[in-house]
Amino acid sequence: MEMHQVRYFLAVARVLNFTRAAEECHVAQPSLTRAIKQLEAELGGDLFRRERNLTHLTDLGHRMLPMLQQCYDSAMTAKSLAQSIKTGAVAPLSIGLSLAVDITLFILFITELVRALPGLELRFMRGTGTEIADLLKKGEIEVALAGNLGETWERLESWALFTEPYKLVVGPDHPLARKGSVTPEDIAKDRLVSRTHCEHIPEITAFLAEIGFGSESHKVCSENDVVALLKPNIGFSVMPESSARALGLTTLDLSDFDLQRTVCVYAVAGRQRSMAASTLIKMLRAADWSVIERHVPKGVPKVA
Repeated sequence: MEMHQVRYFLAVARVLNFTRAAEECHVAQPSLTRAIKQLEAELGGDLFRRERNLTHLTDLGHRMLPMLQQCYDSAMTAKSLAQSIKTGAVAPLSIGLSLAVDITLFILFITELVRALPGLELRFMRGTGTEIADLLKKGEIEVALAGNLGETWERLESWALFTEPYKLVVGPDHPLARKGSVTPEDIAKDRLVSRTHCEHIPEITAFLAEIGFGSESHKVCSENDVVALLKPNIGFSVMPESSARALGLTTLDLSDFDLQRTVCVYAVAGRQRSMAASTLIKMLRAADWSVIERHVPKGVPKVA
């Protein structure tokens, strides 16, 4: 079954006249008649009773009409969408975000991108570093924003945006909140709220073990859960400074603890990128990330 056959059938079904239908379709009548006969042969029966002035649909024709109309409408919708994407009128963009990365760091870039591309359709997906790498491999996302993905795939491209320290964090009303810096003795009787989605859990665990901190901890898998436990002072946590600030938590320096993370934008080398994806990557790379203040970088570049 070919789409021009369906189009000719729908035209005849509407006007019930082969000559007029051929004129509407800008095709010679013999060509239209031949196409409909081929469609009838494929469907196994006549679609029209051909009478000089009383051409009408057969029972098979009546039954096929709504289905072929739906088929044709779907094809036209697909064609229109494809054309819109090609011209940029519709610009879908799938972005992967690590569970440990605060989206507000990138909101100004997203806002500028939406302004520049009115047809932008955003889709965000969250996951651990390993999950984000897998989504990139499968083509389910075009761009990713994350720390270390723990992946050495040769086609994985990355551009470092900024490096920031990890801090010990507590709720605003925690007894240690006003100290500024703490020692292992200060936290010895407290309990860690372990962020299981953190890319640097092994390093954090190793450091705490080295200073004699016990292995018992509360375990959570989202930043919101960290806040839920820390605000009523159910322990302390260790997280990137930007994440702590975004969550309204108090950051403290821990003696001899100097763990850092580098947040990168990732893509797949050799894979065609949409205009939206390429533009976002260029914006992120062109920004001044030297100081992260109030959760956003300085100098968000404009899109022409």
